[in-house]
Amino acid sequence: IDGVDTLLVGTPWPVVMALVLLAAYRSSGPRVAIFTAAALAYLGLFGFWEKAMVTVSLLGTAAFLCVLFGVPLGIWCGKNKRVYVTVRPVLDLMQTMPAFVYLIPVIAFFGIGRPPGVVATIIFGLPPVVRLTALGIQGVPASIKEAAVAFGASRWFVMTKVELPLAMPSMMAGINQTILMCLSMVVIASLIGAKGLGEDVLVALQFAAK
Repeated sequence: IDGVDTLLVGTPWPVVMALVLLAAYRSSGPRVAIFTAAALAYLGLFGFWEKAMVTVSLLGTAAFLCVLFGVPLGIWCGKNKRVYVTVRPVLDLMQTMPAFVYLIPVIAFFGIGRPPGVVATIIFGLPPVVRLTALGIQGVPASIKEAAVAFGASRWFVMTKVELPLAMPSMMAGINQTILMCLSMVVIASLIGAKGLGEDVLVALQFAAK
């Protein structure tokens, strides 16, 4: 967290803004780039840039760890029904509990601050990437896998060159949902001292300040 925080906050804002605009333009075209420029200018003009970068560091750390652990777990669940039957009730519990409930055990075990906020965010954001990765792996037609095996493909080749490319749309949807859920939880995690933009939201709600 500290490394990403130092990188984003310590780097001059025009550099960060230029990189983000370049990524937006290359990925989605000029309209998204213009909207992104307006959004970043809003953060800068109203004095929220530094806290926004702190929020991005929390979000990025939590989302990266969710993907790092969630994608392999989702692949394992998609290929092994017994594992998925065991993991699914845990995922159901993680998704049905209100977001604020996760703050209680996190405070009990880890205290307050940014790392506990990331832990709570990981718990809240992990299920979508696991579920949709497993769904994508399970949705690969058996005939395609059988054809690859018939041509002499190994199990590793079938997984990396056949199953994962075909499951990629579902996996990307899971990653997208995980990022969104992590963002919502990062704001709530300000209640346990996670800092960032959530802190301003919390103060504004307490004092009814627009």
